[in-house]
Amino acid sequence: MVFMATALICLVLIIIAVFGIRSYRKRLTSGCCSPSDETAVKKVKVKDKDISHYPYHKILKVDGMTCANCANRVENGLNQLGDVFARVDLSHERADVYMKQDINEDTLREAVINAGYRVYQVTQG
Repeated sequence: MVFMATALICLVLIIIAVFGIRSYRKRLTSGCCSPSDETAVKKVKVKDKDISHYPYHKILKVDGMTCANCANRVENGLNQLGDVFARVDLSHERADVYMKQDINEDTLREAVINAGYRVYQVTQG
């Protein structure tokens, strides 16, 4: 009886290790969120990068970003709103959003959700 329990626990640990190794190998070869045949996500270019031209600033705490492709997707989603200059700090899971016109929180959240991530906090910058 004890032998069966030990064997079952060992089997579960082996399965977990196999999936962990496969996931790690995938991240080494292609990043965390893109298949190996997909190229890196290109950034949407913002014409006006002078922060002094953007009187409104909000900070979004974003959940789910794990690599540079993730950060680029969030930046792209926000920058496509128009009159927005967004910069993502991946290490702090944060997006600084500079706006020429005050954009409501729901619109910003929706842009991030459409990029595939979740906003769990919005504060004034």
